[in-house]
Amino acid sequence: MALAVLELKYKDMPDVEIALRVVAGDEDAFHLLMRRHNQKMYRTARSILRDDAEAEDAVQAAYLQAYRSMDKFRGDARLSTWLVRIVVNEAIARARKRSRSAEVIQLGGGAQYGDVTEEVHMDDSSLAQPEHLALRAELLRLVETKIDALPDAFRTVFVLRAVEEMTVEEASICLGIPQATVRTRFFRARGLLREALAREIDFAFEGAFAFDGARCDRIVANVLAQIQDIGRIVPDCL
Repeated sequence: MALAVLELKYKDMPDVEIALRVVAGDEDAFHLLMRRHNQKMYRTARSILRDDAEAEDAVQAAYLQAYRSMDKFRGDARLSTWLVRIVVNEAIARARKRSRSAEVIQLGGGAQYGDVTEEVHMDDSSLAQPEHLALRAELLRLVETKIDALPDAFRTVFVLRAVEEMTVEEASICLGIPQATVRTRFFRARGLLREALAREIDFAFEGAFAFDGARCDRIVANVLAQIQDIGRIVPDCL
């Protein structure tokens, strides 16, 4: 059944009711549940495992676990929060299996950074131009790389709070850590990410408007050719 039809069929249905339908064997309800939460589940698993294929496997395993345990969902938290908690545990288990000595979620430094941002206004029509689309794609890859490079203690918190826009309470439930810890890790992660991106921008400034190579050769050749056409310059005073 098409996603749009599923959304219409289960429109405004409470999470508990959807869970009950899944328990009753309603495949459409479970299909919709996966479609609704796939991106959030994948991003969460990816933030822990830092591997696309492993993240997909973790999400699939989490859905199977959720399907088997759906009768235990009581609606104390949102269904999405309950699902993310399952995929967090699955991803952590896989990461620990991959490296037994690794502590996947551990609290690092507690330094906090203020949220100082500047709003940049752009012409929306320019964003659709091919060069802007390419630039945005490159920027996205850069951001993803820097998020991947965040310490384990902060990366998943950042993805849940900044990318998935979860509340502090929701992230706390998903990760099984105090809300104060969520806040500390998020501020620290945001500061580290800002520093990493700032360094990349500084490096880019060093190479901005580069004047060497083919451009330099071309200008020199053109000027020399024009000089040949002009001939030798004789000073006025002679």
